[in-house]
Amino acid sequence: MASTSVRAGMLSLVFLVLFLGIWEFSTQVIAPQQGELSEYELLMGGADQEARVPPPSEIIRHAVAELSDPFYDRGSNDKGIGTQLAYSIYRVLTGFLGAMAVALPLGFLIGMSPLMYKALNPYIQVLRPISPLAWMPLALFVIQDSEQSAIFVIFICSIWPMLLNTAFGVANVRQDWVNVARTHELSPIKTAVTVILPAAAPTILTGMRISIGIAWLVIVAAEMLVGGTGIGYYVWNEWNNLDLASVIFSILMIGVVGMLLDLALGKAQTLVEYKE
Repeated sequence: MASTSVRAGMLSLVFLVLFLGIWEFSTQVIAPQQGELSEYELLMGGADQEARVPPPSEIIRHAVAELSDPFYDRGSNDKGIGTQLAYSIYRVLTGFLGAMAVALPLGFLIGMSPLMYKALNPYIQVLRPISPLAWMPLALFVIQDSEQSAIFVIFICSIWPMLLNTAFGVANVRQDWVNVARTHELSPIKTAVTVILPAAAPTILTGMRISIGIAWLVIVAAEMLVGGTGIGYYVWNEWNNLDLASVIFSILMIGVVGMLLDLALGKAQTLVEYKE
């Protein structure tokens, strides 16, 4: 197993070096041939290198500069990458925790009661496919606050995977375990906490991992719409400034933070897994 991990790591590193090498050499600046340009073209900047995707070396230099002072604040349109990520993570976690507070108890209710499942399932199936961003105009009108509207969008997109996975996990707990709880005359609440919750926990954590991934995707798009602060706004603002190095750097940071959020919930999932 260790040998396989080492070889996989080395192969992954080779792929990265090849990719960066091809990218670097394919984006080199070509020296302009000024002799072929007219005097008017030279005066109008025709000799300048046309817009291009920056090479990895330029992005690495930009990343070092940004990460050396990630929390600077020089005004509303000039904040460090750390500050922008902090705003986005705060919104994601706030909406995610709100969705947890609703989805987990409701999922338990649906999973333990076939009657509630049949009563609520039509509403879930209608609301679940709606794009989270479709709620943004209504949220802005009702809440009248861009910050709270973005959190609401995270809430609405996070609730469905957690709700459905919780209901599925609870409904599929082995019946003989529940029968043992009834034999010991445990109350429904105690049965839910001591028997059903531990058994359904891996499935519930899977739903939470899906939810946090969707939430991190949606917050970037939501912040592009509402503006102000956040990593989504940072990407859009740098694009408006035609700073492609900042755009690519911020895309990489979005990926890194998303990976860390998933790893955190993945670690929590391994702690609640059980073997019969």
